[in-house]
Amino acid sequence: MKDLLGLMGKAKEMQAKFQAMQDEIATVESVGQAGGGLVSVILSGKFEMKSLKIDPSLFKEDEVEILEDLILAAHNDAKAKVEQIMQEKTKALTSGLPIPPGMKLPF
Repeated sequence: MKDLLGLMGKAKEMQAKFQAMQDEIATVESVGQAGGGLVSVILSGKFEMKSLKIDPSLFKEDEVEILEDLILAAHNDAKAKVEQIMQEKTKALTSGLPIPPGMKLPF
């Protein structure tokens, strides 16, 4: 019975740590860029776009598709950076735990 209570206590402790980690990640801002910095996007740790900056030289009617591609690329760059931060923090939090490979956390 002690083992079960201890396990439940550890589970609650881990849940609290995950919540704290998620709260911390929510405050992170990541900058993604494309076109050598002509387009930049700032995303929050919750993947909300906070800012979009476009160099005025890209505002040409015949280059709309290029601009659209650059916006997407900048967004994806910022998103990848947030995901990397999340992965690193999760790995640090779960180091030493017997978690099967490939299992994604938090659940």
